[in-house]
Amino acid sequence: MNQRWQQALVSHWGINADLTALDGEFDLNLLARAASGKGYVLKVMRPDCEAGFVDMQVSALEHLAARAPDLPFPAVIKTTSGASTVWHTDNNGRKRLLWLLERLPGRSYAAARPKTPDLMFELGRVLGTTDRVLEEYDHPNLDRDFKWNLTQSDWISAELDVIEDTDRRTLISDILQQFANIKDDLNALPRQAIHNDVNDYNILVDGKGAEPRYISGLIDLGDMCNAPRICDLAIAAAYVVLDVPQPERALAAFVSGYHGANPLTPQEVDLLWPLLQMRLAVSVVVSTSVAREKPDDPYVEISQAPAWRFLENNAIHPAMLGARLRAACGLPVTGSAPRILRFLAQERGNFAEIMGQNLMHAPMGSLSVENALWPRNPLHLPISEAAHVGEEFEDNGRIWLGYYFEPRLIYTAPGFRNGPWQASDRRTVHLAVDAFAPAGTQLYTPMDATVHVVENRDNTLDYGGMVILAHDTPEGDRFYTLFGHLEPEVCDHLKPGQKIAKGQAFCRLGDATQNGGWAPHLHFQLALSVDGIGDDWPGVGDPDENYLWAALCPNPAALMNLPDAKVAYIPTDKSEILAKRRAHFGNNLRLSYADPVMLVRGWQHHLFDEWGRPYLDAYNNVPHVGHAHPRIQAVAADQLSRMNSNTRYLHPAQTEFAEKILSKLPAPFEVCFFVNSGTEANELALRLARAHTGAKGMVTPDHGYHGNTTGAIDISAYKFNAPGGVGPSDWVELVEVADDYRGSFGRDDPDRAAKFAGLVDGAIARLHDNGHGLAGFIAETFPSVGGQIIPPAGYLKSVYSKIRAAGGVCIADEVQTGLGRLGAYYFAFEQQNALPDIVVLGKPIGNGHPMGVLVTTRAIADSFAKGPEFFSTFGGSTLSCRIGKEVLDIVDDEGLQENARRQGARLLDGLRELQKKHAVIGDVRGIGLFVGVELVKDPASRQEGTKIASYVKDRMRAKRILLGSEGPKDNILKIRPPLTITGEDVEMLLTTLDQILAELD
Repeated sequence: MNQRWQQALVSHWGINADLTALDGEFDLNLLARAASGKGYVLKVMRPDCEAGFVDMQVSALEHLAARAPDLPFPAVIKTTSGASTVWHTDNNGRKRLLWLLERLPGRSYAAARPKTPDLMFELGRVLGTTDRVLEEYDHPNLDRDFKWNLTQSDWISAELDVIEDTDRRTLISDILQQFANIKDDLNALPRQAIHNDVNDYNILVDGKGAEPRYISGLIDLGDMCNAPRICDLAIAAAYVVLDVPQPERALAAFVSGYHGANPLTPQEVDLLWPLLQMRLAVSVVVSTSVAREKPDDPYVEISQAPAWRFLENNAIHPAMLGARLRAACGLPVTGSAPRILRFLAQERGNFAEIMGQNLMHAPMGSLSVENALWPRNPLHLPISEAAHVGEEFEDNGRIWLGYYFEPRLIYTAPGFRNGPWQASDRRTVHLAVDAFAPAGTQLYTPMDATVHVVENRDNTLDYGGMVILAHDTPEGDRFYTLFGHLEPEVCDHLKPGQKIAKGQAFCRLGDATQNGGWAPHLHFQLALSVDGIGDDWPGVGDPDENYLWAALCPNPAALMNLPDAKVAYIPTDKSEILAKRRAHFGNNLRLSYADPVMLVRGWQHHLFDEWGRPYLDAYNNVPHVGHAHPRIQAVAADQLSRMNSNTRYLHPAQTEFAEKILSKLPAPFEVCFFVNSGTEANELALRLARAHTGAKGMVTPDHGYHGNTTGAIDISAYKFNAPGGVGPSDWVELVEVADDYRGSFGRDDPDRAAKFAGLVDGAIARLHDNGHGLAGFIAETFPSVGGQIIPPAGYLKSVYSKIRAAGGVCIADEVQTGLGRLGAYYFAFEQQNALPDIVVLGKPIGNGHPMGVLVTTRAIADSFAKGPEFFSTFGGSTLSCRIGKEVLDIVDDEGLQENARRQGARLLDGLRELQKKHAVIGDVRGIGLFVGVELVKDPASRQEGTKIASYVKDRMRAKRILLGSEGPKDNILKIRPPLTITGEDVEMLLTTLDQILAELD
């Protein structure tokens, strides 16, 4: 058969191509691959196909191409005679209509990963633009009565017997009833040409591997008809929601994209949910009927499974979804919302004072992520701390107010998380105004009200006594207010349905034993509707849903006779900070991520942005013992309260710090130099080596990094060989990094350590030849910016032996690897069974405080002492010494080295399991919490996966995990979290990385 159609392709289009059958319900669709590599789709229509049916599709495609050439529809390929279609006879002598389309790139939306909100938004924009263009299109064949016309979809009511499961049949019956309720409204809408079948197999998505995903095609106009445009949106929406973790958010992104291109009315938005369900109902009825006819076809059951999963398991409330979609489109959240807001604005100043006094001059107190330190641990608020929240704002019983829409970290209970991990999405945005006042303070209703709910919610950190009042405007629109944290006695004298007059006292503030455990205050919240939130209002919203909650629970300031601005929280504008940074900082000061993350708080191995979103910090090694460690805070505050001076004066903190460091090192180390940074320590190491040897030349591995001063850059190939770098100095000799995955000597070579070490012989000889001589060898013991390299066993010991034999000094830069990070070893040189002459320690020893340490032998120190005096103004300050010792004590006291060993082993084992699943993982290497994952385009060639690493980092950030990347080609994921990381966090990292690597398939 294909041979005949190949001949037809040559005869009518002059194209010689191989043909492969594609799926099709009635017609024959053939993928044509020409020798040139160009692809086409040859459509061979069924013998009884009407020419008008094909003409409708062809002319619609030509209409779209003429008016919106950027839309991703396939072009109709004309025959050599200029026709769009042609008749051709098949092997049975039947005439069949043929037409040819351009083949579009991409895979089906059903198979595409990831389905991000950005992709859903783009799909909405493409469909919205399509429908806007199709408004002007007409064709006689568009008026069709057929099973996929959504306006006529209640035909399935007569076919429900095909669904044998009683619960499923009842579910479809309920959907049919919802459809009956909206059918008149649907039929009252204007009709136009619509695609009518934008399902997950008729949407194409391109962008493979690490490339951005985008909508590359909408295909198959065979179900086109005249119908309200909301039908087109609902049909596509029915497939957008399938098998996604948060279908409401997916719909919001999709519908807002459509609305941006083709504005919807509120009435249309409200029809989306019943129509979406109706489309899925039709789909499962049709597929169930087909399954009866084809009982042995497993594909039929599989194809309907996602629809059943959604219909049976979604917990979407129609009214709440309608409010969400309206808000996402910038439409009034309910029909009455504009009138209610207008009423509140007009009556501002005329309401009764809810606290019994005017609050215009009440002071404001911020509990925001940026401004407050409540709670001390942003992942856990103990009841003892909750009772004192905001106490710094107390002033002899005077009322003070907390901000509306303020992101806070005090909401730490698991119920505020939307996921299993500490770094999962979290509700942080306060949807009310707080009024802090003494327990027992009397409260009053701002206007006539009806008691809607009264309860005592006595769970820890809940509301305690709580009342919801219903209020009616003169126009008959109802809205609601919530009073939380009350004395529970309110339940004794208020009942639902009870009337309360404007200004009537009806409740009192509870104390911490009555109000859920909080410092006494009123939580005062406004809701324009309770349809969908019922009696259990969220008092706190997810920052990614600000668009919804700002619309549904707007600022209640008017009811407090206050201007909105007084109580409205104004967050720091990230875009403004970014603009100022660009204005004031150098362009080569790089930010992580194209969309930078602004972090304002931290705790252990988690960071929090300005909206309180948590991130698992799997990258930053500076907070060695965790962000914001309370012991370090206490030591710093204590010493700053006393004095802070330098090493020109005696102080016990200096010698105590030195003794603590030396206790971790073998006997030859006796002398400490305290400086401001690892950079300064490495610069000093050069001076010591030269003073001791009288030579200048240095040997160092390629792509190393030792700091940003002139001398440190001279020995940092990572910097001097970078684009725009100064290039190598003649007194520096580079040797190949001992990378036995990618280097000259692989893991299958038992002598690789000796061979890598042997490369220093030539470097030493060249330094002697050029007259600089050998001062020493410096290396990150385990090269970090070189790609988290673990040298083969024996490498460093052999190198040190060669260096010392040539008269040089051996310097171990342990900034990245020291102080217990490796778990089994306190320093990396121990793993290599090598003993350096100088050890350099940097940023982790201060846990964020700027300091560095150089430790060496007495002989080398004495050689340096023959020169001019050495002094570092802030190196060895009393403050730095106390902080540094505290960091080392914490590592010991909290068992963090052992934790690094256990969690590092768990992490490495998990990563090696992922390596078996994902070919892009070329290598996994590391010890303890010093870990590298090398990403490659394919494991055979080992070509560096630079773009893959960038993609993974960005996607991990989107999933609330911060990683870095390193290596000469920036293709190695760098994982080096604070040593406090737990097994749960390791599991989050592994699970998320597995999901993201699967997107690359």
